Amino acid sequence: MKTRSLSLKISPSIGTVSAECIVPEKSKCIITLAHGAGAGMNHSFMVTLAQLLSEQSIATMRFNFPFTENKKGRPDLPAVAHKTIEAAIAKAMELFPDLPLFAAGKSFGGRMSSQYLSAHPDASVKGIIFYGFPLHPLGKPSTERAEHLKDVKTPMLFLQGTKDELATWDLIESVCASLPLATLVKIEGANHAFKAGKQNIIQLLTDETKNWIDKMVKK
Repeated sequence: MKTRSLSLKISPSIGTVSAECIVPEKSKCIITLAHGAGAGMNHSFMVTLAQLLSEQSIATMRFNFPFTENKKGRPDLPAVAHKTIEAAIAKAMELFPDLPLFAAGKSFGGRMSSQYLSAHPDASVKGIIFYGFPLHPLGKPSTERAEHLKDVKTPMLFLQGTKDELATWDLIESVCASLPLATLVKIEGANHAFKAGKQNIIQLLTDETKNWIDKMVKK
């Protein structure tokens, strides 16, 4: 396994952000892994997930959004976040041209990735993985945030906790049922931060990711 730090140039006006690749000896694919609104690419959830995925022969590229890189409290506007996703996907393709490419993200990072792909269908991206899709604001159940998902042309894996405060279970279930390309995996008892008692949820997320990717790569 190799770890490589790099800078990701987004645009002259936005600047560059930090990124890190964890690459196993024999990788079956590469995943761009975008962080959530409350923590950067070096949050323990992101690092642990990337390390566990590498044990399953899955390479990852974690990266910061500009608001995290520049230590601003408020998440970037979608246009900036989308440009960052675009830069990450392009860099992953450049560095790993022979590997199947998947996009993924925790909460905000997943939502920004799917918004980007809904507006820019990219045949090189084989699928997208949501580690907790933030369907609605806290305490305001709704499905407006899922509207763009019908325009995503690639398979989608939703890993969702049954106690996710930002995705009421019956709503995320109905959203996924309406999307032919969606697979919904129930993480029993987990909240939006994937806490559920003493269960090792990150290992479970890793296993579900690997199983789904294996099916996608065989197609």
